[in-house]
Amino acid sequence: MPRAPTTTDVFNAIAEPRRRLLVELLARRGALAVGTLVATLGLPQPAISKHLGVLRKVGVVAVTKQGKQRVYSLEPEKLKTVHDWVKGFEHLWSHQIDRIKERAERRAREQTESPTPLKPRKGQP
Repeated sequence: MPRAPTTTDVFNAIAEPRRRLLVELLARRGALAVGTLVATLGLPQPAISKHLGVLRKVGVVAVTKQGKQRVYSLEPEKLKTVHDWVKGFEHLWSHQIDRIKERAERRAREQTESPTPLKPRKGQP
């Protein structure tokens, strides 16, 4: 089955790791100029612009002109589709997290109830 074009939906657009990096960077730092994105990620400007174009077509980022610069900002509500889809699988890992938490709490209780005696430091009786 042929793969859908990257601009058909958010899932295809964020399937590319460098586009996910752009999304993460904009989420952490807010609106950024293309030059800042290029400098931060160390990718060529044409590659950054191409990836931003894909993200813009699906609505994940918006662009504004500020003087000679193009400034991109994240449109987080467009990622809600991804969140909602992934949330349907939460039950597959949440029980693992609960088990890890229970195990850690049990070990903490065991250490509190029967602490091991401290070993004296070298040179101390």
